[in-house]
Amino acid sequence: MKVVINSDFGGFSLSDEAVREYAKRKGLTLVEERNEGWGDNTFYLNSIAEENYFSSRDFDRNDEVLVEVVEKLGEKANGPCASLKVVEIPEGVDWYVEDNGSCRKRSCPKL
Repeated sequence: MKVVINSDFGGFSLSDEAVREYAKRKGLTLVEERNEGWGDNTFYLNSIAEENYFSSRDFDRNDEVLVEVVEKLGEKANGPCASLKVVEIPEGVDWYVEDNGSCRKRSCPKL
């Protein structure tokens, strides 16, 4: 099974380009709110409302579309402070996403 991980210090996030590509492939309608100072924009499903907030940090790391987007875009898929890569986890290995307290999450085998 392929899984997307952040291989660097910092939070898991996608670039705006990667979020747009993910939504396009999933058939989702996103509304984009420009953030001048931060560098990445805020996305919402269908309309700008707090309950429609759309964050790549919430994606399942083994989502096939996410894997495809990261493989296609390579480094262009990286959001702020992210260095994303696709890794292969052998079938039958249980895994989970771990937050090490520094906004960094990684996929780890369950022992």
